[in-house]
Amino acid sequence: MCLAALSFASGQLSRNKSSLPQEPGTFSIEGLTPRPVIVRIQAEAPVYTTNKFDRAIGSFAPGVPVTLVAMSDTSYRVRGRARHGDVAGWVRQADILSADPQLADKLKKLFARTQQVAELIKNNQVALGMTSEEVQASLGKPTRKNTKINAGGKQERLEYAMYEKVPQVTTGRDAFGQLVQTVIYVKVEVGTLSLNFKAGVVDEIEETKGNPLGNGGVQVVPAPIFF
Repeated sequence: MCLAALSFASGQLSRNKSSLPQEPGTFSIEGLTPRPVIVRIQAEAPVYTTNKFDRAIGSFAPGVPVTLVAMSDTSYRVRGRARHGDVAGWVRQADILSADPQLADKLKKLFARTQQVAELIKNNQVALGMTSEEVQASLGKPTRKNTKINAGGKQERLEYAMYEKVPQVTTGRDAFGQLVQTVIYVKVEVGTLSLNFKAGVVDEIEETKGNPLGNGGVQVVPAPIFF
């Protein structure tokens, strides 16, 4: 299953994020992945109301499939069919059987990356490691787009003309014939930003005619995470 952080991070998270209130020290898994993360119960496992394991509300039989909803350092919030019926609650991470032994670590990294990308998109910024979809979610439709396919794979290049609104003063006459000055804002191109993609993510950013990246320089995010 691909657990790539979604390029449209902010919009996608707002659509898919669980409506359940998050307990301290936990985060939602729903909305992080294109599809629900489904695992199985390893052995007879009690299910609790909180991630502190303070009150059991039932138990899952061995081998039962459950959907991951949220997680903490030691537990998962899951939905599934317990012995007494459908339930949503917390189980210990050790009670979960996954084909990927790095499941918990990858989900934590995926959550951190998604938050970082969402912040970049919110501020209309880009970084090395972002996907084409994430870049376009942040900066919009590119001014130019080039794609080249060779033996090494697909190479993509997005170019953006960067603009600023510059004030200009114009002089004219009002209805009484008096000279008046008016400030208008003119859209002026101040730079060009070019992004080259390798293996689906930005691996090179080029500035021309200005400083479109600003004084902060080039930022880096981890590459999308795959299981």
